[in-house]
Amino acid sequence: MIQTIAGRANLLEDHKLNLGPVGVTGSESGNWLAKRADVILSVGSRLQDFTTGSWTAFAPDAKFISLNTARHDATKHMALSLVGDAKLGLKALENDIGQYQAPPDWTRDAQAQRQKWDSYVLENTKVGNRPNSYAQAIGVINAICHPRDRIVAAAGGLPAEVTANWRTLDIGTVDVEFGFSCMGYEIAGGWGARIAQSEVEPEQDTIVFTGDGSYMLMNSDIYSSVLTGKKLIVLVLDNGGFAVINKLQNNTGNESFNNLIADCPTVAEPFSVDFVAHAAAMGANAEKVSNFVELEEAFKRAKAASKTSVIVMDVDPYDGWTTEGHTWWEVGTPHVSDHARVREAHQDWESSRSKQRRGV
Repeated sequence: MIQTIAGRANLLEDHKLNLGPVGVTGSESGNWLAKRADVILSVGSRLQDFTTGSWTAFAPDAKFISLNTARHDATKHMALSLVGDAKLGLKALENDIGQYQAPPDWTRDAQAQRQKWDSYVLENTKVGNRPNSYAQAIGVINAICHPRDRIVAAAGGLPAEVTANWRTLDIGTVDVEFGFSCMGYEIAGGWGARIAQSEVEPEQDTIVFTGDGSYMLMNSDIYSSVLTGKKLIVLVLDNGGFAVINKLQNNTGNESFNNLIADCPTVAEPFSVDFVAHAAAMGANAEKVSNFVELEEAFKRAKAASKTSVIVMDVDPYDGWTTEGHTWWEVGTPHVSDHARVREAHQDWESSRSKQRRGV
């Protein structure tokens, strides 16, 4: 079994058949399985761009069976469509399949791939292996949060980093929203998630991962959460601008332009926002930490607090990205340019287009 971004908490991390996430923001093990599967049962998935690696993640001759309540999604990519409820549909399929199991060597090889991916994630989230990174912060919180705490992330680099590095501790505890990037969803969505969580699990916490860019776009529900007594723990991981877009800009052969505050050519005197003062002005507990020992202690204080806490930490905008587990992603690159790097990046990107599956 492999997971999409939206389905990241449908299976416990230690389930023996959990091969990890798939696609552009996936895992080496999940993408290994996707590429070799001859039949894929897709349950409730839109089979969107990031999931399918712009339709390069799956073998060209693989056959899809798509179970979905939405007819449009069930028929995507020439799938055998099953329009209906996921739980009822799976039960009906189970009755028809009977005692069938995958060949033992297929399962064994897949599990070996997952073990390799687990080793990578363990090293990737290890504190001290490089400058402050998203992955390290994710690893620290993952290790000390309650299994029933709810995680919320959305735009920028964090959805990919959470999808790749978070170890799902319990069912239904991870909300990674990435449709059209959803900048600004994190805190507002986190407040909504906490309202729902407080009805059934008031003793647990909703933990929001957000970058400085998304925080700037939409942060007023910090005030709402304090006002209504719906406590959040908000981690603002500040990389000084829109660092993941800067990375994409560089990866496509372009020079950095207007994405990082420090090197923005249109700004005479760049400066950072005091997120601690800003969050405190909305009534939240707020503090800034400089390392992961301080982050762990701050998180423990936030867990013990009765109202929303905002924890700010600087992370490196260049180093520390998760570099494995990715598939090809169809990104528009200039066909014509005076710059050799841009032309080379275009040729490199286009060289993988032939791997795309044909279909609708």
